[in-house]
Amino acid sequence: MDKLPIFSVLSVRQNYDMAQTEHPSGPAHKVSSPAEVPPPPRTDATQAREFSTELAVPMHDKMTGPWALSERVRNNPKGALIAKKASLGKRWRDMSAQAFRLEVREVASGLIARGLQPGDCVSIMAHTSYEWTLLDFACWEAGLVVVPIYETSSLEQMEWILKDADVRLIIVENEAMEMQARQIAQSLPHLDVLSLAKFAVIELMTEGKDVPERVLNQRANSLHADDLATIVYTSGTTGRPKGVELTHGSLVGLCYQGCARVPEVMMGKEVRTLLFLPLAHIFARFVEMLVVVSPNGVMGHAPDVKNLIADLSSFQPTFVLAVPRVFEKIYNAADARNSGSKQKLFRFAAKTAIAYSRALDTPLGPSKALRAQHAMADKLVYSKLRSLMGGKTKFVISGGGPLGERLGHFYRGCGMTFLEGYGLTETAAPVTINLPTRTEVGSVGPCVPGVSVRIDDDGEILIKGIGIFRGYHNNADATQESFTNDGWFRSGDIGSFDERGMLHITGRKKEIIVTAGGKNVAPAVLEDRLRGHPLVSQVLVVGDNRPCIGALVTLDTEILPLWLASHGIEDLDPVAATTDPRVREALERAVARANEVVSRAESIRTFTVLPGDFSVDNGLLTPSLKVRRAEAVKRFANEIDALYDHVPSLTTAQHK
Repeated sequence: MDKLPIFSVLSVRQNYDMAQTEHPSGPAHKVSSPAEVPPPPRTDATQAREFSTELAVPMHDKMTGPWALSERVRNNPKGALIAKKASLGKRWRDMSAQAFRLEVREVASGLIARGLQPGDCVSIMAHTSYEWTLLDFACWEAGLVVVPIYETSSLEQMEWILKDADVRLIIVENEAMEMQARQIAQSLPHLDVLSLAKFAVIELMTEGKDVPERVLNQRANSLHADDLATIVYTSGTTGRPKGVELTHGSLVGLCYQGCARVPEVMMGKEVRTLLFLPLAHIFARFVEMLVVVSPNGVMGHAPDVKNLIADLSSFQPTFVLAVPRVFEKIYNAADARNSGSKQKLFRFAAKTAIAYSRALDTPLGPSKALRAQHAMADKLVYSKLRSLMGGKTKFVISGGGPLGERLGHFYRGCGMTFLEGYGLTETAAPVTINLPTRTEVGSVGPCVPGVSVRIDDDGEILIKGIGIFRGYHNNADATQESFTNDGWFRSGDIGSFDERGMLHITGRKKEIIVTAGGKNVAPAVLEDRLRGHPLVSQVLVVGDNRPCIGALVTLDTEILPLWLASHGIEDLDPVAATTDPRVREALERAVARANEVVSRAESIRTFTVLPGDFSVDNGLLTPSLKVRRAEAVKRFANEIDALYDHVPSLTTAQHK
């Protein structure tokens, strides 16, 4: 256990002290204590379709990116805000909020010197890094709009975003990205290109030296909460990406509410997190601002996930955030890495963690025997798992997709407070989140302050609140379709509330499968369960207008050799493994376990193993690691047809 390559197996990139600036009179914000933040109201069964949480922090018109950074500096100028890793070794060098803001303003002056006007769009295309965050805040300081582009984006995707947003400057990371950008710029004469590899930051700082400070102050002071801060393009799971317009108020305001909602995470004396999810994703972007809003928050950046385990160990975050696939990989790698008695020990510890966590939710709590087993497993397994995350991690936050009850109980049982939340790009990140003092594994928690959620007649989750986007860029029709007549945003997700106001997600409305027998099936539950097997990388559950539910499965090629070795099987290449009867038998058992949580009519009756995996590069995964379902169904139409070649048509009675 002490040498588990937990993150080495990951293939994911796949996440003011303004002396010359006026501020609203009075304190920057008044944060309610946890006791003052009312829980969602309890309602009877006929009313439990809508819940709200009142604002915990008053909102005002000057809540902008520059203002938030200014407030952080005003309240704690010398305190660290950024930790930058030294070029050699494991040491991290702290950078104060005041020093960071000084660099922000120097870069912002350079952006103004290049002729960029208030409201102009600037794109950033790079891996998660200090420079990304610096440029983000510099653009806002200069009154500009940031349009992030994933570093994995294709030339076609880049071109669409740069044209649709009318981007005036793109700052890229390296030579390869620069070549793509300059190729596009040939048809966009107004587009300027800079490269971080060619010292773009220094160039901007040098160019901005002659910009009067009053000009920069005027840019920052003229911003209002309802001004556009960023256009974030969706991953495009169902077509061409749409540009989500988010205002300063929606992003900054939501962060202030978030800090007040989980003060145990964000308001302590030591608040540290290491950003490794792509900053082009709203989830990581929200946390970037959340750390600035936190009185003592410190953020570090990990551009290369190959070094992530070492970075976590040296950085020692107090909270870690990631998408569910990362937490699945951690669990699966730990299971597959061991063999014999060590594997039995890990599985015993995993079952104990899950049982212990479940027992915490019962009136009597864990039994004496279970507590003893848990204490032994903690010493042998859980403590080593926590040490791999730096040793100081108290909170683990999952978002960007459904985690699943099994993993939630596992991590909670390992001694980490696991908080799963729910949100979308269109909501500027969280809509709901579990609280340290009020966690329900399997749910995504109650509403964050300033947000209301309603369940529509067909089960769709409708949302109102401070984080809601103002519309899709240049797409009035899509904007209109996304809202009800009375102003609720249609999330496209299906869910329900329990009597405590905790939201439970069932799946995506567009992904609901209707079998030939008329049975409605939400694929997410089955896909989550099946992905829990170490061999499995991706799962696509199918069955629309078919006699039963089927599945396409891909193998995790990084974990495959570990699994084969632990089972005494000779090394197989990934293609040979897809047809190996021993691998097939293991997957059949995994399918049977997944089927235990659904009715017979919803269970997987047939599946096949594909010879390759889904990835961002082959267009089957979005940069945020969601399956492009429509594209996968289209590409594997023959394989799906073959699933049903030997499946007899089922009668209506058999479907029930």
